[in-house]
Amino acid sequence: MLTRTVLATSAAALLASATAASTDTHAAHPAAAPAAAPKLCAENALTVKAAASGQDHVLRLSVTNHSPRACLVSRVPLVTYGDLDGAAVPFPLSGSSTYKLDAGKTAHAAVRSLTASDDSDPRSVGYVVVSANPEHQGKKFTAASLSEPRGLRVWSPVTTLWQPTRAQADEVLAESDGAGALKV
Repeated sequence: MLTRTVLATSAAALLASATAASTDTHAAHPAAAPAAAPKLCAENALTVKAAASGQDHVLRLSVTNHSPRACLVSRVPLVTYGDLDGAAVPFPLSGSSTYKLDAGKTAHAAVRSLTASDDSDPRSVGYVVVSANPEHQGKKFTAASLSEPRGLRVWSPVTTLWQPTRAQADEVLAESDGAGALKV
């Protein structure tokens, strides 16, 4: 019992001296306020792009933060084809989380709408909509602007998560089989 009392008294004395020292230090040198956690990116602070990749049925996506501060986008780009139900499935599978996009920086993703060996009956749509956050309206890209004047063919599309480089997005997409079924 005596040991507990001595330990408790010692701990209280240490805490009191640390608090006093901390107060004295802060009075002499006020510490900078801790940095605020990044917030969701405003849609008008972002530029979302989609472009043909040179590979069949693969688009390259990018999002650039034009705000003066880091902000957050959804970890998975929201990619929808025409008026079809659903969005591209993320690879690797990912729960809802965010990706920090520093001021002036760009993140990259790749999306495959169909594989050349796909036996299914793909649909053809006239546009794709890409958004960095589900709350955003997104940007619409016509099939013609993506070098697909006859329409974008789609069946079980797969998208990568946002990546720091285009090469990393391409690598991740190459790991999926592209037909909506993911390699295990």
